[in-house]
Amino acid sequence: MKYIQELREGERISQIFLCKNKVVATTKAGKTYYSLTLQDKTGTLDGKVWELSGAIDHFESADFIQADGELIVYNGQMQMNIRRIRRAKPGEYDQKDYFPVSDKGIEEMYREIMSLIASVKNPHLKNLLESFFAEDEAFIKAFKSHSAAKSIHHSFIGGLMEHTLAVAKLCNFYAAQYPIINRDLLITAALFHDIGKLRELSGFPENDYTDEGQLLGHIMIGCRMVADRIGRYPEFPAKLSTELQHCILAHHGELEYGSPKKPAIIEAEALFFADNTDAKLQTMKELLVNAAPGEWLGYQRLLDSNVKRTVTD
Repeated sequence: MKYIQELREGERISQIFLCKNKVVATTKAGKTYYSLTLQDKTGTLDGKVWELSGAIDHFESADFIQADGELIVYNGQMQMNIRRIRRAKPGEYDQKDYFPVSDKGIEEMYREIMSLIASVKNPHLKNLLESFFAEDEAFIKAFKSHSAAKSIHHSFIGGLMEHTLAVAKLCNFYAAQYPIINRDLLITAALFHDIGKLRELSGFPENDYTDEGQLLGHIMIGCRMVADRIGRYPEFPAKLSTELQHCILAHHGELEYGSPKKPAIIEAEALFFADNTDAKLQTMKELLVNAAPGEWLGYQRLLDSNVKRTVTD
């Protein structure tokens, strides 16, 4: 396929796009037409269907469609005038071509997570981790493909896994530097801290907040997921369960940042630092990746600062 960033004026194309949005509109003359937002992993393209003939099959927003048409430039923007549409069939497309994807290998990251789990010595924590990451096929499939956010950071396929692994690696470093930390508890909390996002956010193509996510948030949802699973193991120590749940509840660090509790144990404090570090640095990375060396990007609300890409030469 030819990605949207590669398309040029005057080309006639026939290929599959994700229809991100479909609007039924009318011209000034009262004629009905479709205004579409087409998407692949490189960006979006405005599409117009002026003639609603038999060549236009039924489709809706979030469908993958085979679109035939011609590229023009209208008001300085690329636009596709579409003459034929059919809904694409499963197997005709790969979702990774239509959404941003982690630039780190999904399976390699999963192997690293499993290696961290193998290093956990406490049998109760290790068994709990394996019940999710090694035995729960539905959880594993969702965890590998889910994003970590709607738009702020790691908002791409594999983003949740990439963020989780980065946080766990930082926690592993903290535990080595500060032996007072219970490493097994901290690594377990790091791997579980954002699993609530599997239910807070819908999967692709929507990648949007669910009702559960809006009403409860990923911190509460994730804590409940872990607590419910612990309930299957009556021998799981009650004190350890409470400490693990506290780490999850406190991982945003401050009440105003959405944490129901502030960190009260060192493992919760370390998890907060690791989570905040990766979130902030990834946010900066995503802002700066397309900036020229030395370029100022202006004030960024998420960072509360004007930011610039470093000149490295």
